[in-house]
Amino acid sequence: MKVDGAWLSDPNTQAVMAMLTRAGHHALVVGGCVRNSLLGVPVTDVDIATDALPETVTKLAENAGLRAVPTGIDHGTVTVVAGGEGFEVTSFRHDEETFGRHARVSFGADLEQDAARRDFTMNAIYAQADGTVVDPLGGMADLQARRMRFVGDPDARIREDYLRILRFFRFHAQYGDPAQGLDAEALAACAQHSAMLETLSKERITAELRKLLAARDPAPAVAAMAQTYVLGHILPAAQAQALTILIHLEGDNPGGWLRRLLTLGGEDPTQILRMTKAETSDFRKVRDAIGDLRSPAELGYRLGETPAADAILIRAAMFETPPPSNWQAQVNHGVSAVFPLRPKDLMPQLSGADLGAALKQAEQYWLARDFAPDRAELVSVLGLA
Repeated sequence: MKVDGAWLSDPNTQAVMAMLTRAGHHALVVGGCVRNSLLGVPVTDVDIATDALPETVTKLAENAGLRAVPTGIDHGTVTVVAGGEGFEVTSFRHDEETFGRHARVSFGADLEQDAARRDFTMNAIYAQADGTVVDPLGGMADLQARRMRFVGDPDARIREDYLRILRFFRFHAQYGDPAQGLDAEALAACAQHSAMLETLSKERITAELRKLLAARDPAPAVAAMAQTYVLGHILPAAQAQALTILIHLEGDNPGGWLRRLLTLGGEDPTQILRMTKAETSDFRKVRDAIGDLRSPAELGYRLGETPAADAILIRAAMFETPPPSNWQAQVNHGVSAVFPLRPKDLMPQLSGADLGAALKQAEQYWLARDFAPDRAELVSVLGLA
């Protein structure tokens, strides 16, 4: 079997691999690029594994006129820059001793040893420069079945890096077959070590949640996270039930990760996760709109199209009620509405607090009448005509 694609035939990819093979070393692409290519999913980055030691990779790159950057030299990784593209070139390695995320590694391992230290079998599939697949652990069978399995003992793999618990659920959401469920041995190991997630940085947890909740249908994975206590350790008091309803309501128009996060409820994630200022602002704006009684049109007017849609669908999912009929059209109607009255229209008769109160009164009148009243009518209602 072979993989192909522009990412592999790219002259820059081939140049980096050729600099290694010309010197008698192995050079194989591995991990996400091979997995995604085999699944027909876009490839975003290319990782290369080699039996050459890091210092040899650096020397060969310099001799080939390429730039070598020691981005992860302690772990055997050198980023080789070719044609402006960065390729992580990592020496075959095996762990001598692990300390959670950290490990003491030895280089000069063979391909089987290198594969054995990877996280999941579908991520331990390699390919040569011509696309020929090299599968030392039988990961192809799992990939074709869309089955997430840890390499070797799940307990051992998780102890090497507890973030692999979240990666297990995230990869299942992205690549797994929901019809066949999740690997029982892996689930047991995830449950056993779930409390250790609290030792991880907010940044790492947030990055995984972003990817997991952005999957087409993360509901089965999130439900399994709740059953194994994983969800509660990263988002205390969160519940998974409403997410399934939300995914159904979204249909062919999936929402972003913040919409799904809001549906989980629980303690305020803006105080738990490492979210950007924009994400925090958007989260709070939609959260505050979920429980009020404003119409879809008013939500569209006040929040904009996406936040309004988020609030309406989340409200429906959490309360287990259908959203209002024709709500999308109502939201769009509100988004396009422009309040016709301006402060200068009420001056100099009004100023200061009186001016603000009058504008608010006029806006409420205008909203209650579906944005129909014009400027003259609003001024008249205020008794200023």
